[in-house]
Order: sequence, then structure tokens, then C-alpha cells
Amino acid sequence: MVLTLRKSLQTIENYKITNPQCNEILDILGEILIAREEYRKNMKGSIFSVDEKIIAQKMQGGLPLIDFKGGSFDLTRPREYFDSLITIAKRKMPHDADKIKEIVESKEFDWEKLIKASFDRVEEEEEVENRKTLEDVEDYLDLIDLFVEESLRPELEYIAEKYGIIVSRFGWTEGYCPICGKEPKIGEIRENEDGKRYLFCHQCGYKWNFRRIKCPFCGNEEQHSLAYFAVEGEERYHVDVCNKCRRYIKTVELSKSAEEINLDVEDIATLHLDMLAYEEGYN
Repeated sequence: MVLTLRKSLQTIENYKITNPQCNEILDILGEILIAREEYRKNMKGSIFSVDEKIIAQKMQGGLPLIDFKGGSFDLTRPREYFDSLITIAKRKMPHDADKIKEIVESKEFDWEKLIKASFDRVEEEEEVENRKTLEDVEDYLDLIDLFVEESLRPELEYIAEKYGIIVSRFGWTEGYCPICGKEPKIGEIRENEDGKRYLFCHQCGYKWNFRRIKCPFCGNEEQHSLAYFAVEGEERYHVDVCNKCRRYIKTVELSKSAEEINLDVEDIATLHLDMLAYEEGYN
């Protein structure tokens, strides 16, 4: 884990040179990775648990191991972690500290509700309205969403590491994570595995194999309505789009000799691709 963290932090430093427009958020991500590592070191177990007797049943039924919305969990540790992440943001972004504080201390801000809403594959009307009330600080909401998601990451990462190998044996075919049910934002294609495609879950850090010619969001397999675009000079990355549901996912193509990469870092380093996708009407 220490070596992986060191490599990730070095990758962040490298991207700060090539992607200077992302320096601030990359700095914050580096601090998050350090905080996550510290959190994991202090864990003796997760607040989540898995009934091992029904893993097969869940996988065959397309149900993730953890039903966050349907369960009841002690969220004390994740909430404390979230508060520490907000402290990082205030320190790294002193010019925006007041706005960040305004969001998280406003009566409209409900951390637990935001977490539960983030597990809905269709955004609830209540959550849409909740975000509208904070539209005057809209520029900061994506950052807050990152912290909300990260607040559960160590706890769910523990489950992904414990049960990942077992889950991989069931041939999960859904476009959402088999561990926690979250939708992916980025994936990778590996040449040394016959061009297999893997989707990555930012919520728990799990990767699973998924068909290349298929939309993970609506299941569309019609080639004429599936496409992709890339930026000249950045052919390592491309954005896969579905013209049926108007959703997109970023993909990193890895050569046979490529080492394991940190897809959390790759996602932040390719934020310009998200902007291009939004401009083209994908979400």
C-alpha cells in the first residue's frame, strides 16, 4: 500500500507539470490519498458487512453486495472523515474556504441524504431540488460531491478487497459495481489481456470486466449508436458515448508493458474530457 501511494503521488506530480490547469484539484487529490491511507491503517474492520451465504444469490440476481440505501449503518467514522476532507479543501483553497464552509454549514446541506442519493442510478427529484437551492455556489458542488463520495471509500474499499476475488468468479455483467452498486466514471482497456475492458468504481475502488461494445448505463449494444471521441495528441484516452441514453464514460488504453495505474488520478487528470463531453450534450 505504501509503494502504491508513493507511485500515485508521483503520478500526480507528473500530471501537475503536463496539466497545470488541474494543479489545485490534483493537490487536493494527493491529500485525499494520504488521508485515505491513514484512515485504512486505523481500521480494524468495516462498518459494512456481507452475508457470505447469499453472495452467489446476489450476484446471480444482479444485486451488489452492499445495499447502502436499504441498510442501516453507523456513519460516525465516515462523517468524521468527511469533515477532515473539508478541512483539507479549506487549507488547500484558502480563497474559497468561506464558500466551502457556507455550503457544508447551510441548512440545505444534508450529508447523509447526499450519500444515499448518490447511489441512485436515477437522480431523485428531491436531490435535484436540493442542489438547486445551492446553485449560487454551484462551482463548488462537484468538489463537495467528490468529498461525499470519498467519505465512504475506505469502508467500502475494505469490502472490495475482502470479497473482490470471490465476486470476480460470478461473471458479473451489469454496468454498475457488484460491490456497492455505483456507476463507473472511467475504465481501462488492457492489450495484454486481449483488449479486455474494465470498469472502475470510484466509490469502492473495484474493477470488473465489461463488454467493450455495450453502454454500461442503458445496456445499448447497437454499434451505430455507440461512438467515441479523443483529443489529438492524447490517443491514450478516449470518451465512449451512447447516443441512446446520452451518457459517456472515459477510457484509458494500456499497452502490454504498462504498469498498474491509479484510475482515481487518471479521472482527475482528464477533467478536460468531461468538459468536452458536457459540451457535446452527454452527461
